[in-house]
Amino acid sequence: MPHFVYMLRCAGNRIYTGYAVDVEARFAQHKAGKGAKFTRAFPPECILRFFELESHELALRLEARIKKLPRPQKELLAAGDKALTDNLLAGLSETLEERDSRIRRANREKEKVEKEKGEKPESL
Repeated sequence: MPHFVYMLRCAGNRIYTGYAVDVEARFAQHKAGKGAKFTRAFPPECILRFFELESHELALRLEARIKKLPRPQKELLAAGDKALTDNLLAGLSETLEERDSRIRRANREKEKVEKEKGEKPESL
């Protein structure tokens, strides 16, 4: 069963991000005032964008990543920015420990290369 993360344009030009297995039905709930507390206060106007994922866990991870974005990046994402989308989806299936381990490995490799070149190492 597919899982979706969706972005809504709400009253006051606000952006709401949520999770659903049926985006249209969830949007209807929000419109009827039976959705989230946020969308009761700021009624939704339209669906900006949605992402289909293969599992509930991946969808919730993507939702969390989107919610952490600053407003300008949310606007870019809603407009379909491919680089930002690819960046958000990259490594989505990694656990936090796997991600941290991958970043540490990349930092060590970068430091090694810079040391061999005689340069001062920079952090990622």
